[in-house]
Amino acid sequence: MCGIFGYIGIKDNASEIILKGLKGLEYRGYDSWGIAVKINDKISVEKHVGKIGDAKVNLPKSTIGIGHTRWATHGGVTMENAHPHLDCTGEISVLHNGIIENYREIKDELIKKGHKFKSETDTEVMPHLLEEYLKKGKNFTESMRLAFNHCKGLSAFVAINTKSHQIVAAKNGSPLILGIGENEFFIASDASGILPYTRNLIFIKDNEMISLDKNLKLFTLPDGKEIKPKIEVITWNVESSSKENFKHFMLKEINEQPKVIRNIAENYEDQILELAKIIKKSRGTFFIGCGTAYYASLAGMYLFSKIAKKHVNTAPASEFNYLEDFLTKESLIIALSQSGETIDVVEPLSRAKRKGAKIVSIVNALGSTVYRMGDFKLLLGAGPEKAVASTKAYIAKLSILFMLANLIDNNNFKSVKNILLKTADQIEKIVTDGFENKYKNLIKFLSKKENVYIIGRGISYGTALEGALKLKEISYIHAEGLAGGELKHGPLALIEKNSPCIVLAPDDDTYDAIISNAMEIKARGGYIIGISSKKSDVFDEFIEVKETGCSIISQVIPMQLLSYYLALEKNLDPDKPRNLAKSVTVK
Repeated sequence: MCGIFGYIGIKDNASEIILKGLKGLEYRGYDSWGIAVKINDKISVEKHVGKIGDAKVNLPKSTIGIGHTRWATHGGVTMENAHPHLDCTGEISVLHNGIIENYREIKDELIKKGHKFKSETDTEVMPHLLEEYLKKGKNFTESMRLAFNHCKGLSAFVAINTKSHQIVAAKNGSPLILGIGENEFFIASDASGILPYTRNLIFIKDNEMISLDKNLKLFTLPDGKEIKPKIEVITWNVESSSKENFKHFMLKEINEQPKVIRNIAENYEDQILELAKIIKKSRGTFFIGCGTAYYASLAGMYLFSKIAKKHVNTAPASEFNYLEDFLTKESLIIALSQSGETIDVVEPLSRAKRKGAKIVSIVNALGSTVYRMGDFKLLLGAGPEKAVASTKAYIAKLSILFMLANLIDNNNFKSVKNILLKTADQIEKIVTDGFENKYKNLIKFLSKKENVYIIGRGISYGTALEGALKLKEISYIHAEGLAGGELKHGPLALIEKNSPCIVLAPDDDTYDAIISNAMEIKARGGYIIGISSKKSDVFDEFIEVKETGCSIISQVIPMQLLSYYLALEKNLDPDKPRNLAKSVTVK
């Protein structure tokens, strides 16, 4: 969600370094931003409402500072509510990702002591708390420890103090990564912002605090015991975080999907077989995820039933807290996540671990919270995904789940590999075959519609839900994904003349039934857009997707492309949809 970037070192252009870092974190989603730097004994702050875009900062030169992109929770989108926030003396500045659950109680206490507040945020209590502890003779690091322990909830704080010329940060639940350069340190909410400067990183764990001046010190919380940092060397390609020759990150990431599938097909056999053994030993397997990851989980449930002949349960991660009563030490929770930081995934995993359940983490972000929580860890290997709406991470999840379902009780890896490679080839053809020109009239037609319906059956049901989500996220068209058999139980009442309906009709055991559902819609005036390997008379528009044996993956691609080109048709930014964030770190 919120983006965090801080710098301390020997360079005197801290504000420019921080601005560049924040621009690298724009994909996380935000509605305002700000930067604070130390100038002599005071802090100078610049804040703005809206996007960074091509912005420049007008702050004085400094060797220390912090910056933030805010996604509003407490208080509206205003300059006063934008981070960073100051204490009464102007010597302390704090930024924050998360929620301070007891901030009202703390704020009331501080007001009684004479503190003046300028914002509606929960965050602003932290600089004033730090000020109080400094008044009592505590050093800045100890003040952060005590203030952090005073606050309830899942949060990450980064603070600077002019008197100690120091950055101190602490976290529980929200991500923080430290980059170690030559005589300089970088701190951020995502490693991608740090990679242009250094590949030596420390992934700060929950209930840890780091202190930075000329040196770094790492402490455990709540006790403040100093521990030895573990430095990891990251080998990601920095160029993969740029748009290269593509107009948007979303289009680039859609085009990268064949490469992602091929990587999984060619390199994941040993890891998948190991995970298959773990699943066989469990008594009760549960897939959880949020949004796109939940739809991948739902697809996994169908794949396991159809291919592995094994029952697994699935639920939105945000609802899993209310379904945890049946968990035992023999239960297995398989968590799917792109960012590995989504709080709605982290929280139920924490509760499941307390019950002794085993955790499998299937994530795209090395060192993320969900990754570290896993007893078994599997990286998606999709590379950086900068567009807010997930594409290639979703396809990576489906590829892994397809392979896993096939290898549970079958060692015919060669057959599975060939299906995935054939699917990658088919997707490559779709994305390079002039989709925009081929379906220009369809894109214009849909851009004028307020509602779209997508239907599928069996393994295509989850695909229908994912397609509807993409249309909602990117083109702001209300879209509803439905199981085809549910149409006559209510949704048919919404169909009128020229109501667009996308029909997912793979050449499998669902084909005849879903074509019958399409006929029900057409009989009521609906406009039928078929995604299939077989043309049907019921289709008003036909998008051909050749059968590869893995339609659950290939059928998603036309809906990703439709969503993208619909956004362009409506002059929307497909990379940064309104009100949404890439990594949702608050409940």
